[in-house]
Amino acid sequence: MAEANPAAALVDTPEALADVVESLCQASIYAVDTEFHREKTYFAQLALVQLAWDGNVVLIDPVAVDISPLSKVFDTDALAVMHACRQDLEVLERVCLNLPRRLADTQIMAGFLGYTSPSLASLLEKELGLRLPKADRLTDWLRRPLSPAQLTYAASDVIHLVAAHDLLDARLDEVGRREWFDQAMAELLLEPRGPRDPDEAWRRIKELRHLKGKDLGVARAVSAWRESKAAELDLTPRFVLGDLGVVGVSVARPTTAEDLRQIRGVDGRSLRSGLAAELIEVVAEAVTNPPRTANGSPAPELSAELRPAVPLVSAWVSQLARDLGIELAILATRSDLESLLRDDPDARLSRGWRSELVGEPIRRLLAGEVALAFDRGGGLVLEPRVRG
Repeated sequence: MAEANPAAALVDTPEALADVVESLCQASIYAVDTEFHREKTYFAQLALVQLAWDGNVVLIDPVAVDISPLSKVFDTDALAVMHACRQDLEVLERVCLNLPRRLADTQIMAGFLGYTSPSLASLLEKELGLRLPKADRLTDWLRRPLSPAQLTYAASDVIHLVAAHDLLDARLDEVGRREWFDQAMAELLLEPRGPRDPDEAWRRIKELRHLKGKDLGVARAVSAWRESKAAELDLTPRFVLGDLGVVGVSVARPTTAEDLRQIRGVDGRSLRSGLAAELIEVVAEAVTNPPRTANGSPAPELSAELRPAVPLVSAWVSQLARDLGIELAILATRSDLESLLRDDPDARLSRGWRSELVGEPIRRLLAGEVALAFDRGGGLVLEPRVRG
């Protein structure tokens, strides 16, 4: 291992990585973070993996060495401590084909203790009185060699993470939210990652909301093709065909390359290497055999009688989050509320601790058992409904 800075060692050989894995497999807790880029690619490009445990700090260079042996560490009972780790998990799972068996996200821990999506820098400053080196948001993590400043910043992301976890962990026990946090971690590990479902890609394009009938049917087919092609070429979807281009193609339904060139939002990138011919074929197939649910909408809509309930329950849940000292996004999002009101079978508010705190009170409200009232001293309250 070559010394990268006084606090960390740069791991860039299989032999050095094997030593790290062997040592980590004996640890009970370790911190992990990653640096990656995904501005122009469909899949994130992993540039660095930072690890800290038992006084050790290492920076693994995935450009120089295959990091998949870390999968062995993930299979142990050691607790992996990360911060705001959803994208890190996606990257690690793709490269290692595995994830830590046990996980603690310090941003989510902090959310259960009254913080609002704190950055690692702000969390460490408030909890430990430490100031991290300032990051250059435009730094190129794939450049080699990495500069001393880059290595110092990368190491700082994990050096103090276990200490912060230990403080937050003790406070979770003090306020009795250990079980809630454990459920949140289980949910996080079970979240879908990796390539998105091409058949659902159309739902993420806002510009398609006004389309109906055959136009929407073609749009769904074009969106699915774009998503699949982006994954195949490892490009962001917009580099295959922009959102505006998806709309234009869906409405114009071109039959020739010349037709395609005349559509707003279609540029040279969409016409290269045979993509134009593929796209025209996709359009023709969609026109001939439109998807069965071409009249669908980006999301099932609430019934007219329930729509007025959304802002009311949203206001109540926002206040409940403040009263409990829990980040609102952890307690219930607007999407969670709408899912519960639609009576979706997999609604997050219909199970676990959220059901008790939010789901059941809202169900009682909808059933007319309680009413939402305003109290000058307590704000919005749910109280038994008095029937005449």
